[in-house]
Amino acid sequence: MEQSILDKIVPGATIRVYEKTKEGGKKRASIFEGTVLGRKHGSEIGATFTVRRVSQGVGMEKIFPLHSPNIEKIEITRTPKVRRAKLYYLREESAKEARKKLKKEITKTETANEIKEIETAGDEEIKENA
Repeated sequence: MEQSILDKIVPGATIRVYEKTKEGGKKRASIFEGTVLGRKHGSEIGATFTVRRVSQGVGMEKIFPLHSPNIEKIEITRTPKVRRAKLYYLREESAKEARKKLKKEITKTETANEIKEIETAGDEEIKENA
């Protein structure tokens, strides 16, 4: 896993985890999407993060090791601003109430930022050549 992605797994973030699973003789990727409730043990080898989702009115939680070789990739959908390091209180809330408590998104898409950086670098080169 890239360190930049691991740093962005913060409580309150909605993420999609692609995990390798073996069913019989076949290997496939299973997807688990939900809200990060918390991280434990920083970024050391035994670090974990807890993801919760509500499916058909039933809450499901899964604890993933941060450096697991079974995790193919992690996509971060949105990152709201939260005021707590552990969001365990969301277990008692309904899904609708939990969404209200998580504030608006503050994350901008990285691709847009990268494009702006490339454009500004190109503009600087043009000015130097002129």
